[in-house]
Amino acid sequence: MVRAVSRWSVWRSDAGRFWATRERPFSVVAEAAGAHRTVDGDDLGELCRVIAEQESLADMAALP
Repeated sequence: MVRAVSRWSVWRSDAGRFWATRERPFSVVAEAAGAHRTVDGDDLGELCRVIAEQESLADMAALP
């Protein structure tokens, strides 16, 4: 989990939902592929899965 969120700032909203924002923006190519800089989840497990999905999208978008 630590590796998944090392480049992300994580917080919990007043409503109890977990949110994360990537500290650095994704590339234009990654954003065009659907990577989102700010994501949320019902719990930390879901949030980590969503973060991993965003990083995976960005990695795939960077492939030649």
